[in-house]
Amino acid sequence: MPTVDQLLLQPALLALLILAAFFVGLSKGGLPAVAMLSVPLLSLTMSPLVAAVLLLPIYILSDMVSVWLYRRQFSLANVKLLIPAGLCGVLIGWATATVVSDRMVSLFIGVMGISFCLYTWSKGKHDTPAAPVSVPKGLFWGTLSGFTSFISHAGAPPFQIYILPQRLPKMVFAGTTTLVFTAVNLAKIIPYSTLYPYTEATLKVSALLLPVAALGTVVGKQLIQRLSEKWFFLAVQIALFLISIRLVISAL
Repeated sequence: MPTVDQLLLQPALLALLILAAFFVGLSKGGLPAVAMLSVPLLSLTMSPLVAAVLLLPIYILSDMVSVWLYRRQFSLANVKLLIPAGLCGVLIGWATATVVSDRMVSLFIGVMGISFCLYTWSKGKHDTPAAPVSVPKGLFWGTLSGFTSFISHAGAPPFQIYILPQRLPKMVFAGTTTLVFTAVNLAKIIPYSTLYPYTEATLKVSALLLPVAALGTVVGKQLIQRLSEKWFFLAVQIALFLISIRLVISAL
């Protein structure tokens, strides 16, 4: 297989990188499930792990923009619970990176996401009380989110399975997502660099793609500001459902 440096010279790959960077930006702007399309997109030309490593600098740089945008809008109780759990998940992912199959992880994530969406939609219009912050559930889903984020930047389904039943205001939901995954992404720097060391070329490409990701972040926030609470969460659930199907198909 060609090296990453060689792949960066291919116009088709650069086009995919630009699109993936924009998806990452949209995610950081408040549409968290969208970024899960980025690794499958790049996996058309490289291994999922290499794609995840290559995208990490873009995630981190766009995180800086999104943290500023949502610096006053987040759930402190969830952040204090989910960040430590997510970091634990990253450590587990690092320790098992050489023995865990990407396909099994993708299948597991996809099945969880599909099951959650079908369960949510099956309840129809019957209102249920908002779920409270739960330490056991937060630790479990937060750890799983950190683990799947490490494997393929696919931490959104476990995170959403835990957080969506709380019915947080959409801006608080987006801000909580931003802070949790900013911490998780920062924690992945050293593990990723040991598995696949960064080169000057990959860092330059990440720097060039930063404006694309930053634009996506701003666009993402504008979109959720214009969407109603109902349509925002429906859009998140639909994105989660479609991506989960894509993950299952890829795994099988």
